[in-house]
Formats: sequence, structure tokens, C-alpha cells
Amino acid sequence: MSDNLFNVGKIVNTHGIKGEVKVVRITDFEERFKNGEKLYFVGKDESHVVPLVIDGHRQHKNFDLLHFESYDSINQVEHFKDGFLKISQDQLTPLEEGDFYYHEIIGCRVLTVSGEELGEIKEILSPGANDVWVVKRDKQKDILIPYIEDIVKQVNIAEQTIVIEPMEGLLD
Repeated sequence: MSDNLFNVGKIVNTHGIKGEVKVVRITDFEERFKNGEKLYFVGKDESHVVPLVIDGHRQHKNFDLLHFESYDSINQVEHFKDGFLKISQDQLTPLEEGDFYYHEIIGCRVLTVSGEELGEIKEILSPGANDVWVVKRDKQKDILIPYIEDIVKQVNIAEQTIVIEPMEGLLD
């Protein structure tokens, strides 16, 4: 079941004694953590999947604090630490043209406008104004590609390819 689930948060700790968990958000969608929303807890080994319903949400420092229906003590949520909160395929929100989910980008092959294959996207970083795509290359250092119009020229999800026009120094 966890194959068709998508990350929206990572539980990094418990918070207090009444069953709250501290979550690092891995989504841009605020509504993922609203009361009544259904999430799936997936443990580190990915064999342990637990459906959860949010009945409390607040923000504290840079974390989301969540409380789930029927989980009212620290003892009940202690085993959630270091696991992920996920949503199912049917919970994905349709995106506008030109917008993509991380899972659609990770794994795409990256080519230059001249046709040179650079590698495959292995990770997406969100350091600030724009995302940065990490491209894994064979026997070379990873390349960091800023997701900006001047560099990323074409994204073809169906063919799993991305065409870039590298600016000077990008591939060094």
C-alpha cells in the first residue's frame, strides 16, 4: 500500500504528554493538516501503515504540531517518531499547467538543449525563492539545478525528461 502514498510530513518527535506529534512539513498545501483530514503513518520499514484522522493542528516555531483522533497520550504516539505522514493518490490536488509534484520530477532524466544527458533527478531542495533539483551523475559530483525559467526549458512528465540550458559554471 505504501507504494501509492506520497509524503506530506515527517514526524520528528512527540510534543507534551497528550498525544501531539512534532512534524516537519514536506508539502506546500496548507489543507493537508486541517482537522478532519486523513493521513497515513508509514514507519521506517514501510511495512507499518496506519490510517490517521487529524483532530488538532497548531504551529510551534518551525513545526506543525498534530493530534490524531483516538491518540490521547504520549505512549500511543511514541512509536510514530521518525516515520512519515503520507496521503493517497486520490488525495492529490490537480495542479495548474507548469506545476509539478515532487514525485513526478524525481527520477526524470536531465538533458541539455544540445542533447547531452547529465543524469537523473534524485532529490528536490527548497532553500528559499525557488526549488533546487539535485541531479545524480555517474562517477561525478551531483549537479544543483535551480528551477528557474532561464535554465529549465522543458519538463516532460510523460517521457520522464527535463531539458535545461546550463548557465556558465553550472556544470563545473
